[in-house]
Amino acid sequence: MKGRGRLIALGAVLLAILGFVFLRGPSPHIQIRPEVLADLGLFQLTNTMLTGWVVVALMVLIVFLMTRRWELVPRGPQNVLEAIIEAFYNLVVNVVGEKNGRRFFPVVATIFFFILFANWFALTPIFNVIGLVKEVHVEPTAAEEEPHEGTAFVMERLDAGPLTIAYTDFSGVGNWQGEAVHLDEPDAAAKIEEKTSQGKLVGEFFPFLRSLNTDVNTPLALALASAIAVEFWGISALGLGAYGSKFFNFRRLRQGLLSFKPSLIFEGAIDAFVGFLELISELVRIISFTFRLFGNMFAGEVVILMFTFLTPLLLTLPFYGLELFVGVIQAFIFAMLTLVFGSMAVSHGEAHGEAGAEEHMGEAAPTLAASTERSSHH
Repeated sequence: MKGRGRLIALGAVLLAILGFVFLRGPSPHIQIRPEVLADLGLFQLTNTMLTGWVVVALMVLIVFLMTRRWELVPRGPQNVLEAIIEAFYNLVVNVVGEKNGRRFFPVVATIFFFILFANWFALTPIFNVIGLVKEVHVEPTAAEEEPHEGTAFVMERLDAGPLTIAYTDFSGVGNWQGEAVHLDEPDAAAKIEEKTSQGKLVGEFFPFLRSLNTDVNTPLALALASAIAVEFWGISALGLGAYGSKFFNFRRLRQGLLSFKPSLIFEGAIDAFVGFLELISELVRIISFTFRLFGNMFAGEVVILMFTFLTPLLLTLPFYGLELFVGVIQAFIFAMLTLVFGSMAVSHGEAHGEAGAEEHMGEAAPTLAASTERSSHH
């Protein structure tokens, strides 16, 4: 067993060295904003936008294929799908109860499965490796007012009829890393001219597909959708006026000012301040949702990109496993926080209604007592 373990360890080291020496590519250019694939006038088509369409289409296709032969007694793919949906539904019901569970489940489940599928789909090897190449030409000038930004890759050119195919060479003993030109270098124009004269293509690479949640617009859109759903649940449970008093609670402050009671004015000021804090927390929640998801997924993609280009074999696998775990955790956290905040919004309405009923009963108590006393005398 020891000998076998040593052979496995030796094989792993040899694979890592082989990938490091012969399969390395140029260092990837990391940027936060998504790459623009086409300018369509009214809007720009980015690679994350294209990825979003692909994710939705694939999810619809998978559900269709798994349920096209719907049977009363599920089996095969239908059984798997129903088991997953039922397990998640039971989780939602256990958290918020049957009544609210039926109400919250469609939104929470949609958020969870959309984020999960987008995160896991981004781990497939077609991401960040296939795309468009825009040839770069930098005019040498004494002083540029706006220096160029980005990285241009030096690629081999292959003309296949009207189509030009560009690809990067693998590394080797004489070339430890694929070639690239940083456009903000002073001698970038000279380097590009030299490589172009050798028949090579120097251009910026725009991948067709990029992880959906590494574009801050996607987590922001999901956070806004979550916030709108939570506010809708709260308003529909209590009504606009009563739910709005959670944020704009001036009732006791108004009563104190009208009755000139300092203690009531002080308590009303506290109520108004607490409502203001509640409003701020609702807005901060959107920011928190957005950057939690964006930060985790963007950092994970950067790590995988760097290790894929540095050590393509073996050493990248642990990070893929880590990202599988992070993908499901981030989807679960986003969905469960939406569920919990929705439950809090509805519970606030119910608690407010109970408090109002108790207050009404408290005001009516002296009248009831007096009525009871008169009845006893009679």
